Amino acid sequence: MTDDQQAGGGAEPAPRKGADARAPEADGKARNDPPRADEDKAEGDEGAAGSDAPDEGDVKKDQGKKQEEERERAAGRFKEHTRDPLAEEQGEDGTTDLAAASRARRATRMLFDTGRDLNSFDRSYFQSAHIGDIHLRMDARHSGAGMRSGPVPDEELRRLRRVHVEPQGYVQLRNALGARRLLVLGAAPGTGRTSTALSLLDEVTGPAADATGTEPGAGSRVRRVDPDGGVRKLAGSLAGEGEEARRGTGYLLELSLTGPGALPPDEMDLDGLAAALARCESYAVVVVTVGSAANPLLAGRYGRLCPPAPTQELLTTRLRERLEEHVAAQDGEVRLEDLLAGAEELAVRRDVKDAVGLKDLRPAEAELLASLLAAHQLGEVPRDELLAGCRSLAADQAQEWFAGVDRALTAPPAEPEGGAGRPGTAALFHPVAFRIALAVLGGASHSAVAAAAHLLTWELSVQCDPDHTPARPLFCDDPEADLALSRAELTDGRLEVAGTEVPARLIWYRGSALPSAVLTEIWDRHFPVRAPIVRWLRLLADDPRPQVWMRAAVAAGELCARDFDHGYAELIRPLAEAATPRRRIFAATTLDQAAGHASHRKAVRKLVDDWSRYGTKALRWTAAMALGYGNAADTTEDALDALARIGVRDDGEQLAVASFNAVRLLALPDGAKVLRRMADWTHHKRAEYQDLGLVTTVRLAVTSVDEVLSDEPDSPLADRADWPLPLALAVSRPELVLPMADLMWSALNTARSKDVALDALESLLRSAVRGDGTEGTRPGLAALLPALATEENDRRRLDWLLRRMMNDPEDPLPDAQARTLWWLAVPPKERTGEEDSHG
Repeated sequence: MTDDQQAGGGAEPAPRKGADARAPEADGKARNDPPRADEDKAEGDEGAAGSDAPDEGDVKKDQGKKQEEERERAAGRFKEHTRDPLAEEQGEDGTTDLAAASRARRATRMLFDTGRDLNSFDRSYFQSAHIGDIHLRMDARHSGAGMRSGPVPDEELRRLRRVHVEPQGYVQLRNALGARRLLVLGAAPGTGRTSTALSLLDEVTGPAADATGTEPGAGSRVRRVDPDGGVRKLAGSLAGEGEEARRGTGYLLELSLTGPGALPPDEMDLDGLAAALARCESYAVVVVTVGSAANPLLAGRYGRLCPPAPTQELLTTRLRERLEEHVAAQDGEVRLEDLLAGAEELAVRRDVKDAVGLKDLRPAEAELLASLLAAHQLGEVPRDELLAGCRSLAADQAQEWFAGVDRALTAPPAEPEGGAGRPGTAALFHPVAFRIALAVLGGASHSAVAAAAHLLTWELSVQCDPDHTPARPLFCDDPEADLALSRAELTDGRLEVAGTEVPARLIWYRGSALPSAVLTEIWDRHFPVRAPIVRWLRLLADDPRPQVWMRAAVAAGELCARDFDHGYAELIRPLAEAATPRRRIFAATTLDQAAGHASHRKAVRKLVDDWSRYGTKALRWTAAMALGYGNAADTTEDALDALARIGVRDDGEQLAVASFNAVRLLALPDGAKVLRRMADWTHHKRAEYQDLGLVTTVRLAVTSVDEVLSDEPDSPLADRADWPLPLALAVSRPELVLPMADLMWSALNTARSKDVALDALESLLRSAVRGDGTEGTRPGLAALLPALATEENDRRRLDWLLRRMMNDPEDPLPDAQARTLWWLAVPPKERTGEEDSHG
């Protein structure tokens, strides 16, 4: 061994086999010192004598001291290379959030289906269809403005009586209307609130309800009222003697309280309207959208919430209506119940349910789905058009949510000299900001989504009116309204905070299709909104919570897949060159998500390969993180080649990130190839490659499955998420035990890596039993330890390590556990009985 090798610890790691590497320790070695198979002690020349002898001894002492100092420095540098990529942001010795980020990524990717390339509700292929005599419009927006004022046609009321499905609490709503003659009905748009209001008015003003027993004239019993005048105008018209004041009439008034400057009527206005209705023995239902503006109305004596109608009853009623027409035309040749059963069976098929992607159907959606199912059942619509129509339901909802939201704000203000900017921007933009935040952060805590929504509300308000600072309301949030207006739901769950799980209220869309539909709508159809959303996503990239920044990174990848040129210029490249590791991981995750789409995979791989070869330091770091996901290279070998280029460059400056991502590839099916490449690195002639192999080996030992678990739903590692990765692999893939043991043995028998490797081995041993005393990773240790301790010297090292753990003053290992671990390493056939005699 050369002096350089002795001093710097740079000797080539000892091979797994060989008598010299397995030689027992010197007889005089103390039992409390770790065995050092690579230690070469310099022996003095017995022939040296005379006056120069003391000086020569001093020189040798100095050389030994320098060698020991260099070994310590080499070990320190090696330990630095095994730190987590986020360690510089979160402290040298503290736990990092990589495992929590990995879990957040897996949860978020389930919300976006990348199995079908760019299947993000492209509306160009199915906008309308003719099914028999029915013309289906696949557009959420009505072609006209609709009837604003006037009588409701009798045929509309007759059809309403036939197909209306009563929501829960319908009888109580009818009784409240009958008692007070005025009802303020609150619900989200599209939930059937208008149909329920018309049905209520139809019942209370019907012939049976008329005290005189005479029915009003056709088409005049229920009337719509122009909302521009509001409650006061309606009350004033009822006080007159004109045609509108006829007795026994029901009035439907739909108020919009979301526009700038819109004020809800107060309780005195409602009392005045109720008194006017009582004088002419009439009734009125005022329909409002739930939210902070409508809360005072709904909390008053006239207010009631209108629950949505049950989905299954809606669908069955609409299906029956569609199929009855066909059965009547066939003169009894087919049975209605048979057709209805077939259509209902079709509705619950997996491909149809996935295409619909909505947990609850609103009346218009149920009517459209029923028409599609009935037409397919009758052979009028092929299956591909059926599925296309089903996928358009979520797209219709997203388009309705965002179409023309800021139309009132972009109009010239009535009084430009007011000086305070356009009023109501925050109240106007908050609902749409909440929907976007929920699409990006679905599955996170409700508080995280709400905070992100307020942040986006600010960005949207500034973008809309950059000359004025928008107001930021502090006490206007209404969680129930947010859920109703965004078709969302709260569930009880758990989140990880600083490595500890805590209970939390999680929020999701009520439908797997809505996140993609929302992102597609805002990105493809509303180009001006891209700038504030990009700024917002960059802010989320700096959020310290993995549930926020990782979910935002996955959503950003979906947006980049819609327009990669824009996403690369505005998101990927700026964040890939950022100074903070979290932003670079954000960019790498965004790239990987885009690579999940076949149309972008080739471009992403070429980009990452260029970064690994010619990129700046920051770009190479980002490329390494992208390679660890397994999608940024054509093959596993190509990914390992790129990681090696990054890891050995500049004297191993980026060994930490290269080794970490090589370990991430071990969770993929090609794990055996990764281990073979690690062995090649370890025994390479160049020290840089040796360090890469050794660092990756130690990194493997200290990495948990949670940090690297892939997205494979059937991964054998999924049920061992909290296990160290090598032990989980030892149980799930026994063919990897010997390669892993060889690599670990080399790290334990190389000077510069042995201290860190010993610490890693100790962490593996301590995982055998969990903190609560339950069974831990003992099966994995039983598979790995015998292959790691095959020779006497290996067992002596294990014995020394177990004794050190037993004598640890802070966390002593119980004697029984130490004994159990020892027997796991020593097979029964190799036991001599000496162990029992010495304890």
